[in-house]
Amino acid sequence: MHIAEGVLSPPVLAAGYALTAAGTAIGLRRLDYDRLMTAGILAAVFFVGSLIHVPIGVSNAHLILNGLLGVLLGWAAFPAILSALALQALLFQYGGLVVLGVNTFTMGLSAVGAGCLFRFLHHRWPTPGGRRIAAFLSGAVGVAGAAFLTSIALIFSEEGFTAAASLLFLAHVPVMLAEGCITMFTVDFILRVCPEMLTTQQQNHERIGHA
Repeated sequence: MHIAEGVLSPPVLAAGYALTAAGTAIGLRRLDYDRLMTAGILAAVFFVGSLIHVPIGVSNAHLILNGLLGVLLGWAAFPAILSALALQALLFQYGGLVVLGVNTFTMGLSAVGAGCLFRFLHHRWPTPGGRRIAAFLSGAVGVAGAAFLTSIALIFSEEGFTAAASLLFLAHVPVMLAEGCITMFTVDFILRVCPEMLTTQQQNHERIGHA
C-alpha cells in the first residue's frame, strides 16, 4: 500500500515523518535484543510479501502482512516495517524516500493495533477457536487500518483524492480476507512448533503495561 511520490502535501509528509519517528523510537525501546533475529526475519517476510503490486490509482494493492508483524512483534513492528520500506524504496523505487514516513506510519500503526486486538481477544477467549478468530481478525484489521490511514492521508492532501481513497479501501477487501487467513494459519502453526514466540511477546506487553 505504497503511496507514490508527488501525491501528498508537505504538511502530511511532515506529520508522517514525525509520527513514524515516534513510533520507531517506541518500537526500538521495547524490542528485546534477543528477539532481533525474529524481527529481522519478519522484516524480510514483509519485504518479500509486498513486492508484487497491483496498481490502484495513486496507490496499489499487495500483501502487507503488517497484522502478522503486529501480533508477533508489537511496537517493534515499526522499525521492522521502516527498514523493509526503506530498502524497497532504495532498491526497487517502490513508494519513495519522500513518502517513507507516511507509508511507514500507516502500516506500522495498524500493525500495532492488530497486535493489541489479538492480545485482547486471545486473553478474553483463550481457546483454540478463539485464538484462530483473534488471529484472523488481527490480520484483516492490519490491512483495513493501513487502507484507512492511507485514505486519510490522501484526503488531507487534496479533496479530489476522495474517490481514489474510497477505491483504495474497497480494493483491499480481498486482501483483508487473504491476510486474515494467512495470519490465522501462521499463528496456529507457531503455537504448535514455537509457542515461546507469542508467549514472550505477551509477557513483554504485560510487563510494559505494569511499568
